[in-house]
Amino acid sequence: MKFPIGIQDFKKLREDGYVYVDKTEHILRILKSGDYYFLSRPRRFGKSLLLSTIKELYAGSRKLFEGLWIEDQWDWEHTNPVIHIKFASFKYKNNPLKAAIQEGLAPEAARLGVELAEGDFVNPLEDLIIKAHQKYGRKVALLIDEYDKPIIDYLDDVEKAEENRDTLKWLYSIIKDSDPHLELVFITGVSAFSKVSIFSDLNNLENITLAPSAYTLLGLTQEELERYFPEQLATIDTARMKAWYNGYSWDGEHRLYNPFSILRFLKSGGKYENYWFETGTPTFLVKEMRKHRYYDAERVESSQHQLIAFDFENLDPTTVLFQTGYLTIQKYVPEDLLYTLDYPNMEVKHSLQQVLLNEYLNYPRQSALPRVVALRNALRQKDIEAVVAIINAAFAEIPGELWKGEMEHFYHAVTHLMFSLLGTYIRSEVRSAKGRCDALVQTDDHIYAFEFKLDGSAEKALQQIREKGYLAPYADSPKEKIAVGVNFSSSERQVVEWKVE
Repeated sequence: MKFPIGIQDFKKLREDGYVYVDKTEHILRILKSGDYYFLSRPRRFGKSLLLSTIKELYAGSRKLFEGLWIEDQWDWEHTNPVIHIKFASFKYKNNPLKAAIQEGLAPEAARLGVELAEGDFVNPLEDLIIKAHQKYGRKVALLIDEYDKPIIDYLDDVEKAEENRDTLKWLYSIIKDSDPHLELVFITGVSAFSKVSIFSDLNNLENITLAPSAYTLLGLTQEELERYFPEQLATIDTARMKAWYNGYSWDGEHRLYNPFSILRFLKSGGKYENYWFETGTPTFLVKEMRKHRYYDAERVESSQHQLIAFDFENLDPTTVLFQTGYLTIQKYVPEDLLYTLDYPNMEVKHSLQQVLLNEYLNYPRQSALPRVVALRNALRQKDIEAVVAIINAAFAEIPGELWKGEMEHFYHAVTHLMFSLLGTYIRSEVRSAKGRCDALVQTDDHIYAFEFKLDGSAEKALQQIREKGYLAPYADSPKEKIAVGVNFSSSERQVVEWKVE
């Protein structure tokens, strides 16, 4: 079996015998219901393959679709010239974006047998659309992949991002007036466009990011996984696989796997790793999270406007985390018009929290993870003194100047992230609402309830565990129940007292 990992070209996928999970019924349903579309999805979720598939449909490449659902549903006699723009291939890193666009469109013009005009006042996209329509006598299918990449790549350079935004707005401004020449417009990217203002004049562009027609258009459902990969799944613990890789959703009900991660996992024979995260560590995003004091991204409530209101001049961590795939929709309540967001799965949660903990602990080149593993081992051995020593060692490595004005925030962030990361190895729940202990940790033999105080007392922390009955729900468990009260001193920047009961 050939796994289509990273294959973005539909023709190559079909001709070279890679597995194709048939999404053509979804595609046709969308194409029949409109003409101008925008779709936002995280990286490596299949956006490029989607546009490549649509390209071959409009080009009339029937042979590539033999055996697929759409084979006898599409009018193969009706073809259209296709302009397929892929910003990932444009060389704008060291060139002005306008020059990179002119250079990047040249291969499309050559493929279509069209010669582009030159000059500062020429919009090459408009020129290409009109000339392609004139040459072939049929309207153009315009496909734009990663429309926002020249902005996303410069989120840490607002001046450059603004410059590229203005250039992209100029490029796309001709789309609406080009309607007489266009059969279809389909644009994909990571960020939604409402606040980017690139498409402010294109009011007929339908954003299907949160639309029912696109819920399972990209990504793999559990049913699709079982249908296409039964042999690979035969020896795999399905529950664990779901916890690690399933969970993406754009409505709170349909759950999806990121194709890149799950295919890598299946090809490896079931090896649990952070496949998606390793392809692009979000350094800038992590720095923004720390700057905004944003370390607890679980069960975040959000409006629809916040989910699509991408504004790089005033970045909202929730918006960026959702659009880039680090948070997903867990629940939607229509009555309240509120979405509840959370990490999609263990792969994303573990990876992002690990990198964020590294950022807080000032570990630019090494991982904070060994400390978390040591914490797990100490808890298994009921060695509370070692637990405290591990926590103190982590705090001790934070440079003194970073603590200034950040004492309480650093304290809460580091303890939250360390105990949350424990959940990768043993059951560990970090407080998410009032009335729950700061951390509840279970090993094979013990159940721990931790309560932390800042400049308080260990006895008060222990008393709170008793009075609130944090361990009461586990009275029937044969495991040993252990209450741990911990007091952290802001002046000494370490745990100075703890009590165990």
